[in-house]
Amino acid sequence: MKKATIALGALAAIALVLGSGDFGGLPNTSDRKSYRKRCHHYNGRRFVYPEKWEIPGLAEDVRKSVNGTSPSGELPVYVPFITETDVEKISVTWFGHSSLLLQMHGLVLLFDPMLSERSSPFQWIGPRRFSRPSVRIKDLPHIDAVLFSHDHYDHLDRQTVRQLCSKTDRFIVSLGVEKHLERWNVPSEKIISLAWWESLNIGGLDIICTPSRHFSGRGLFGQNSTQWCSWVLRDGYHSVFNSCDGSFGAHFDAIHKRFGGFDLAFMECGQYNRNWHYSHLYPEESVMAAEIIGAKRVMPIHWGAFSLSNHGWDDGPERFADEAEKRGISVIAPHICETFDLDAPPVLTRWWKAYK
Repeated sequence: MKKATIALGALAAIALVLGSGDFGGLPNTSDRKSYRKRCHHYNGRRFVYPEKWEIPGLAEDVRKSVNGTSPSGELPVYVPFITETDVEKISVTWFGHSSLLLQMHGLVLLFDPMLSERSSPFQWIGPRRFSRPSVRIKDLPHIDAVLFSHDHYDHLDRQTVRQLCSKTDRFIVSLGVEKHLERWNVPSEKIISLAWWESLNIGGLDIICTPSRHFSGRGLFGQNSTQWCSWVLRDGYHSVFNSCDGSFGAHFDAIHKRFGGFDLAFMECGQYNRNWHYSHLYPEESVMAAEIIGAKRVMPIHWGAFSLSNHGWDDGPERFADEAEKRGISVIAPHICETFDLDAPPVLTRWWKAYK
């Protein structure tokens, strides 16, 4: 009787996990045929990083921070100043981790918004935020496009998507991620999926889906069945790059050859370790990549909200700033929810050094 009860309990737990909507959806046979026609890096079941772009990067992960994986106290969180901008202006508000609000070409764009309490399919377990944005989704202005680079929980969150659905005209997603949004009842007319090198123009702003070296997956099944990507945005005034998640590789050179340099680059610099070296950038590699793509100014992201690896919470930005200084690259490192204008003089204040 006891064994039967345990077995039934285990089956119930499995059913709960598999039935959770947070896991999203999976591509069907028709989807896979379509992906294969559109993507050279899709083998019919999984997306892969091209072997021709595989290069090793740095051998060592040299830590500088002696702090814990989460700060011991509260980090400062600003109140953003989000107002209409001219078509030739750029302003940015960082909500922590990889969540960014970019105002460019007179449009409002939101990258990888994840505003829930935990990076997990369940809000009662999993990595918990150590910083919280000062605004709620309902406080944000109308959003012209929400962009999702891949389907990991720290980038794609069902609760956030549902709250954003009435606030935006469109979701632009890396190929395959549309299956999750469809599962969450986002209207199909609001979803646009892009393969690597495919693009979309919104009122004169080009949004291009570009390569990255990462992986995907949300549940027990379907690992790498959806694509991961970086983003390029260009208009007649500026060009912007968002590395999103991913490690070092020759795709950065391929992106530079296609698009030239960038006025601003958001570069991943957190949640790394040796075991994940081919999934995430070490901070020094992040700056190296920014130099390869020809970025004039760089901003470190993928830190400041969640502890997903074992390094000090401030290790990434500190090493990033040091390496950028060595290479003569201008760094922008705003506080959480602080809005900055690209036209403003670049002043790097290592604000994190005041916190342990």
